[in-house]
Amino acid sequence: MGYRVHQTASGTVYAHHRKNETHIWFSLYLFEHRHLDKEIKRLKARIGQLRHHLFRQEQKKEKLRRDIPSALFGSRSFFRKQYTMCKDQKSHAAWRHAFRYKRNAKMTISGRKDAKYGNFVFQYDAQSKTLHMKSINGQALVLPYVYFPYGQDRVQESIAAQLSCQNKKKYGQSMGWSIEDHDTYYIIKCIVEEPEHPHINYSKADGVIGVDVNYNHIAFSNVNGQGQLLSSSCLYFSLEGKRSGQITKLLEAEAIRLVDIAVQRNKPIVLEALDTTFSKSAGRYRNRKQNRRMSMFAHKKMQDSIHSRAAKMGVAVFEVNPAFTSQIGKMKYMKQTHISIHQAASYVIGRRGMNLKEQVPKVLRAY
Repeated sequence: MGYRVHQTASGTVYAHHRKNETHIWFSLYLFEHRHLDKEIKRLKARIGQLRHHLFRQEQKKEKLRRDIPSALFGSRSFFRKQYTMCKDQKSHAAWRHAFRYKRNAKMTISGRKDAKYGNFVFQYDAQSKTLHMKSINGQALVLPYVYFPYGQDRVQESIAAQLSCQNKKKYGQSMGWSIEDHDTYYIIKCIVEEPEHPHINYSKADGVIGVDVNYNHIAFSNVNGQGQLLSSSCLYFSLEGKRSGQITKLLEAEAIRLVDIAVQRNKPIVLEALDTTFSKSAGRYRNRKQNRRMSMFAHKKMQDSIHSRAAKMGVAVFEVNPAFTSQIGKMKYMKQTHISIHQAASYVIGRRGMNLKEQVPKVLRAY
C-alpha cells in the first residue's frame, strides 16, 4: 500500500495503490477531503478502541492480582439473591436452606473399567431392578425398582459384558451414574459407552448431502452422483435469548433432523472444515449486530452434534476446504438454480466433497 504523486500535462494527480485496486484524485483538495480526512478519523477511532481495550485489560490484571478467583457451586445468580430478596433473618435462613439444597441436588459419579459393575459407588442388579449405593460415610442405600424406559437393554448388556470381563480378569467398560433431587422425586441416569454403528455408509456413488452451517439456520443440498442439484432447503432455528444448555439442546435437535434426512436419502454428509476460533477474536471491533451474530455462531458445537449423531446412525461425515464456497455459489449457481446464497454454498460444498472441480470462473474473478 502506498501513495504516489504523478505530474501530467493537465496537472498533478494523486494515486493510492492497494493490492489490486488504485484510487485516483485529480486535485489536492479532493485527495485530502475525500481520503485523508476519512483515514485520519478512522485511525483515531481505532486508536481510541485499542486504548480502551488496553485500559480494560489493565483493570482485569490488577483485579486478578488483588483478588483470588473463586468457584461457586449452586449458581452465582442464586447466591446474589440473598442481598436482594432477604429482608429479615427468617427469609435469609430460608434462602440459606434453599441454596444448600440447590448445591447438593445433583451428583454425578464417573465409572471405572476395573470395577465389578463398572462403578465402585453404584451397583445395579438387572434382575431385581434395584440400585445399590454407598454414601460418603459408608452407609449402604438401596433404591428399589430403577427401570429405564429408554436404553434398559443397553444397560443390562453393559453390566453383563463388564461381569464377563471381570471373570476373565480383563478391563471392560465403565458405567457412570447421576442422581438429581427434585424434592418430590429423583431422576437417575446411567451413562454407558455407546458403540459406533456397525455399518457406516461412506459411498458417494449416489451423491452426498452438502451442508452449510450458519448462526441461525442450516442450509443443505441434495446432490446426485453426477454432481447435479436435486433439491435444497434450510433448517431454521433461533439462538436469541437462549442459555448455553438450551443452545446445546437446540443444536442437537437440528443435528438429528439433518442426519435423519441423510439416512432417508442413504447418502453421506459433507461439511466445511471451518475453525472460527481466530475469526471470533480477530474482528473484535465490528458493529454490535455483527459481534452478537459471531458470538452466537456455535459452529464447533454444531459440528460435534452432527458427528455424534451420524456415527450413531451409520452416516459418514466428510469435511472439505471452506475457501470461497459462498462466492462460488453466488456467482455460479444462485441465479441459475433460484436458491439462496447459503443453499448455493451448500451445493458447492457437496460438489467439492465429491472431488468435483469448483472455482470462480475466470470471467467473473474481476468481480
